[in-house]
Amino acid sequence: MGIFGKKSEGGMMDVIRCDEENYLIWKWRPSGAANSTHKENAIRWGSSLRVKDGEVAVFVYQQKDGANQDFIEGPFDETIKTSNFPVITSILGLAYAGQSPFQAEVYFINLQGQQDLPFGVPYFDVFDNRFLDFPVRMAARGSIKFKLSDYRAFIKLHRLIHFDLQDFRVLVRDAVLKYVKGIISNAPADHGIPVLQIERKLLDINDLIEPRIAQAFRADFGVELVRFDLATIEVDKSTEEYQQLRSITADLEVAMRQKQNDISIRNLDQTQDINAVNMRETLRIQREAAEKFQTLQTETQHLAAHQINQQTRVLEAAANNLGEMGAMSGGGSGGGFNPVGMMTGLAVGGAMGGQMANMMNMNAPAMQPPPPPQLQYHISVNGVSTGPFGHAQLQEMARGGQLLDSSHAWKPGMGNWELAGNLPELAAMIASARPPMPPPQQQQQQRPESPGDA
Repeated sequence: MGIFGKKSEGGMMDVIRCDEENYLIWKWRPSGAANSTHKENAIRWGSSLRVKDGEVAVFVYQQKDGANQDFIEGPFDETIKTSNFPVITSILGLAYAGQSPFQAEVYFINLQGQQDLPFGVPYFDVFDNRFLDFPVRMAARGSIKFKLSDYRAFIKLHRLIHFDLQDFRVLVRDAVLKYVKGIISNAPADHGIPVLQIERKLLDINDLIEPRIAQAFRADFGVELVRFDLATIEVDKSTEEYQQLRSITADLEVAMRQKQNDISIRNLDQTQDINAVNMRETLRIQREAAEKFQTLQTETQHLAAHQINQQTRVLEAAANNLGEMGAMSGGGSGGGFNPVGMMTGLAVGGAMGGQMANMMNMNAPAMQPPPPPQLQYHISVNGVSTGPFGHAQLQEMARGGQLLDSSHAWKPGMGNWELAGNLPELAAMIASARPPMPPPQQQQQQRPESPGDA
C-alpha cells in the first residue's frame, strides 16, 4: 500500500487516475516524472481525469497568497477544462489554455475503503480503589476500523503534501492505546467494577471505550470510527499482589456473607417476635370481645327473666285481687254461686293470659308459613321443549291461545309427557281462558190479535 505511485502512460497528455486497491490518500505523478516537485506537478491541458465512484480528486495549486484547491467527486471522466475547474479559471485565465502546463498536485482520497488497525496495550497496573496497596497487572488487545468520510475536514487537519499513511496509522494507534489504558485503569473507581471481575465485564468496558475513541477520531484526525472491538483483557495472575488481593477479597466476601446471614437471621427473629406479639394481642382482643358478648347476652337473659318475674308478680296480685272481687261479689255469707264475679274473673284471666303469651313469645322468632309450590311446566311446541314456565306465564299462554288442551306438557316428577287437558292444573287455566258460551237465541213471543185488528 503506497502513497506515491508511478503511471505508465506516455506522451504529452496524461490520464489522471488512481488504480490502487487499498489506500486512504494517494498522490498522482505523471509518467516519467522524477522526484522534482516542479516537473511532477506540471499538468498539460488536454489531459483527462477519471475519478471512480467513492473517490475524490483534489487539485492543490500553490500560489503566492496560499494554496487553492479544486475538489472533483466521482464518478467523473472528462478532459480537464477551465469550465469544470473553477480555480484554474480564476488563477490562469483563458490566455494560457493549450499553451503551457499548469502547476498542481493531484491527490485521490478513498471515501469507501476501511482501514483495519489491530492494537495491543502492554501490561499496566490497575488498582482496586478499596485496596490501593495491591496493583494488578493487565494487558488488552483488540482492533479498530475507520474510514475517511468528511474529506474537507480531514484536509483542514492534515497536510496532503508529504502525507504518509503509516505515520497516520501510528498516530491513530497511539490514541487508541491511550484511551483503552485510561478507561480500564479508572473502571474500578469510576464505574464500580472490581479488579478481580474486570475480565467478566469485557463488553461493558468495550461500550465505555468506543464513544470516547469515536469522538477523538472526529475531532483530532477527521476520520470516522466504523467499529471498535476489545477482544480480551489479560490479567497477570502470577504476581504476588494478585494472589494477596484475591485472598483478601475472598476473606472479605466470606465475612460479608456471614454478616448478611447474621442480619437475615436477626431480621427473621425480629419478624417472628413481632408476629408472636401481634398474635397474642389479636387473641386477647378476640377473647375480650367474646367475654363482653357473653356478658351482654347473660345480662339480656337476666333482664328478660326479671321482666317475666315482674309480670308474674303482677298477674299473681291481679289473681288475688280477682279472688277477692269474686268473694265480694257473692254477697252475704251463704257462699253461693256468684255469676258476676265469675264473668269478671274470666275476662281478667283472658287478658292476663294474652299478656303472658305475648311476653313469652317476645323473644321467639316469628314462624312464617312456607311459600306455596310454584308451577314449573315445560310445554312442547312443534316438537321442541320450551320452558319451564311459571303460573303467571302459563296463564298468559292460555289466554293467548298458545296453551291448549292438545298441547303436551311435562313437569318434574312426571314419567312422560301428557296432554294439558288431562292435567287438572293446566285444564283449569285453559278452561278459565275460554270465553263463555253465548246465550241461546230467544224467539219473540207472539201477542194475540185484538178484535180491533181484524
